[in-house]
Amino acid sequence: MKIKNIIIALVVTFVGFSAQAQDTSKSKLVKQNKNAKYVTEVNGNCEQCQKRIQKAAYAVDGVKSAIWNIETHQLSLILNEEKCSVLDVKKAIAKVGHDTDAVKSTNEDYEKLHSCCLYERQ
Repeated sequence: MKIKNIIIALVVTFVGFSAQAQDTSKSKLVKQNKNAKYVTEVNGNCEQCQKRIQKAAYAVDGVKSAIWNIETHQLSLILNEEKCSVLDVKKAIAKVGHDTDAVKSTNEDYEKLHSCCLYERQ
């Protein structure tokens, strides 16, 4: 009888650990789904602008990827929506002098840009 009880206890323990391990992997999948992709327009001219725009985007907590294309003026973002929003990123970029489609930088911030970085404002 004692051997049967030990075997049953071991089987129950093993099943319990297996179920717990499955729950952990499911929670990781849920976390991965909180990342979202966005594309938005950001004004700029050159590689200096590219570095500044990307650096400002990465400074926002929750941004996983930020790539600005010089030719198309498109910023491709991957961000964790639980930590930040696209608007947070646009505000950070505007703060360093670059207009976005939704948030315009102040004249003070725009005028701080290097002369080659002064883009045509709309």
